[in-house]
Amino acid sequence: MAILRILVDGYSLLHAWPDLAKGAPRHSAEARDALIQTLTNYRDAIGTPVSLFFDGGGAPKGTPKDPGDPEMEVIYSPKGKTADDLIERVAYKLAQMGEVLVITNDFAERDTVISFGGMARSCDEFIVDVKGALQDLASTVKHHNRREQSRYRRPK
Repeated sequence: MAILRILVDGYSLLHAWPDLAKGAPRHSAEARDALIQTLTNYRDAIGTPVSLFFDGGGAPKGTPKDPGDPEMEVIYSPKGKTADDLIERVAYKLAQMGEVLVITNDFAERDTVISFGGMARSCDEFIVDVKGALQDLASTVKHHNRREQSRYRRPK
């Protein structure tokens, strides 16, 4: 069965991925934006919808409105809730409809998700998957562009 959606604990992934947005604090807008862009590219490469969750009392000031793309959601937990709370709730509901994958380094959260039938992976394993998928996509695009370029070359 295919995975319905990948649920990502944003700050857990940012802390595990130090070479993403190098030099930027892990809770900064720059680091969040780099993660959002990378996961958007990953979603495009694999075709599985992604929901990215961040802790906080809603979106930080100055955060642009969510573009409303249901295939790449960015969700900030409301005041009084954590990203973990939201991830567990969404994972529970989605697990009733099919496979759901949660990405976090929080062992308790992974155990909770697995206990009701979801799947969970560590951030380190997921980073390897993301890098591999993006490399495959870049290679495919490169080969396609070369093929198209040679197809339309004008004779000298």
